[in-house]
Amino acid sequence: MIVNVLFYIFGAMLVASALGVITARNPVHCALYLVVAFLNSAVLWLLLGAEFLALTLVVVYVGAVMVLWLFVVMMMDVDVEKLRQGFTRYAPLGALVALVVVAQIGIVVWVRKLGLTGAPAAIARPDGYSNTAELGHLLYTEYLYPFEVAAVILLVAIVAAITLTMRKRPGQKLQNVAKQVAVRASDRIRIVKMDAEGGQ
Repeated sequence: MIVNVLFYIFGAMLVASALGVITARNPVHCALYLVVAFLNSAVLWLLLGAEFLALTLVVVYVGAVMVLWLFVVMMMDVDVEKLRQGFTRYAPLGALVALVVVAQIGIVVWVRKLGLTGAPAAIARPDGYSNTAELGHLLYTEYLYPFEVAAVILLVAIVAAITLTMRKRPGQKLQNVAKQVAVRASDRIRIVKMDAEGGQ
């Protein structure tokens, strides 16, 4: 009973924060709403007994991806006003996608009311069972190659993000490390010898 109540509470908070992501005018506020959405999703994963996925959602998405996203927004000088000018142009497509998603959710609820089960019930596990250890075993044995391919793709994405931030802007001041290292004291310091003045 308490699990169902918690599910509806955090599910409602998740929907509200998701609406805040797409309606907030400030990109930073969008990111903060998305952090709240991730946290609520992590709680839902905990209610389902997937502790590893919940912790990964918090550590990876909230702790790393959102910070990188904020850096990208701030460093790339995104023109928010220009982006919002095309909002009405894509609004019908967004509304159509939203209707499709709502229809799919309605179909799932309707099928469940007919008594059909879409997925088998969760298997009861003995005390001391760790789904984290089971997931790690699968990742590093059966799914090792897809896991490594995903790591390489993420590495390429990181390099691409760094390349985008290194573009030249008018009036941008860059430091030349080679010139700084090769500088000599005689190039920067001029010693002036002055005659001592007599006291009054």
